[in-house]
Amino acid sequence: MTLKMPAEWAPHEAVWIGFPHLADEWSGQIDAARRDVAAFANAVHDGGRGEQVRLVVNDERQAQIAAALVDEGVHILIQPLGDIWLRDTGPIIAGTGPARRARNFEFNWWGEKFVMPGDQEVGAALAASSGLPVDHQDWVLEGGGIDVDGTGLCVTTEECLLNLNRNPTLTRDDISVRLHQSLGIDRLLWLGNGLVGDHTDGHVDNLARFVGEGRLALAVAAGSNDPNAHIYAEARARTTAFGGVEIIDLPSPGRIEIDGEIAAASYMNFYIGNSTVVVPTYDVSNDNAAVETLAALFPDRRAVGIPALGIIAGGGSFHCSSQQLPC
Repeated sequence: MTLKMPAEWAPHEAVWIGFPHLADEWSGQIDAARRDVAAFANAVHDGGRGEQVRLVVNDERQAQIAAALVDEGVHILIQPLGDIWLRDTGPIIAGTGPARRARNFEFNWWGEKFVMPGDQEVGAALAASSGLPVDHQDWVLEGGGIDVDGTGLCVTTEECLLNLNRNPTLTRDDISVRLHQSLGIDRLLWLGNGLVGDHTDGHVDNLARFVGEGRLALAVAAGSNDPNAHIYAEARARTTAFGGVEIIDLPSPGRIEIDGEIAAASYMNFYIGNSTVVVPTYDVSNDNAAVETLAALFPDRRAVGIPALGIIAGGGSFHCSSQQLPC
C-alpha cells in the first residue's frame, strides 16, 4: 500500500525548527532572526498545549543562546546543520500511526546556489532520531516545493519541480510517478512561477497552501505595486482550470523590500500546529486581515501573528524553518 503524506493540520507528535547560527546569511539581522524563530517555537509549543517543539541548534553555544529566548518546555536539540530551512533539508513523513515512515530526499542546496556544510546530512540525522523506519529517496525534493491536503492532492510549481537544476533527467511524468511512490500523491495541481525574489526557484509554500481537503488558499494582490500580482493571477487561473478545488482568498503583504531588493514575503508561510496557526507578519496594513482570515479557517486553533522581518532577511519564514512529525 502506498503511504500518503498527511495534511499539515493532521495531529503532530512533534516539530523540528531550525535556529539561526550563520551570521553572514542574515544581512546583519541574525539577532532579530533568532528572536523571530524563538517566538515561533514558543507559539507552536503554546505553553504545553501544542506539540513538542524540537529546536535544532548547531552547537552548544547556539543552545545557550536559544535557551535564553525560548520557553522552558521547548526542547533544544544539538544537531549540526547549515541553514535553518528544515522544511527542505529535513525528512518528510509518509503515513500515520504504526505505518509511518521517514522519507529522506536528496538535497542539492536549491540547485547548488547556497552551499553550506551540514545541510545534506541533517535530514538523515533527524530521520534517524525520529525512531521511524527511514527510506532514502534517490532524487531531489524540498518540502517547501509541495503542499498536500492529505487525500492525495498536491499543489506545486513548474518553476521549482521542473527546474533543470534539481532533477535534469526526470520528466514531468517521472516526477509525478515518484511523488506517488514516495508520498502517495496521485493528483498534481501544477502552478507556474513562484514569488519574485524567492531564491528557492518558486517554492509553493510561499504562493499557495491547502487549508482543508480540496480547499486552496491563494493570495489577493495588495494594490497596484504588488510585485506578485501577475503571479497570483496566473495561479488563480490555473487552479480554476484544474477544477474541483475551492479557492480561499488570503491577503498579500504587498511589496516588502530588504536593502532595496524585493523579498519573497508572504502570509502563505504560516505553520499549522496542533493548537495554533502561526502567521508571519511584516508591520504592514494587511497583517491583521491575514491573521483573522486564518483564524476563521481554523476555528479549532488560535491564530497567532509573529513578526517575521528578521527571519525574512535570511530568505524564508516560519513554514520554511520547520518540518512536522505527524502522529
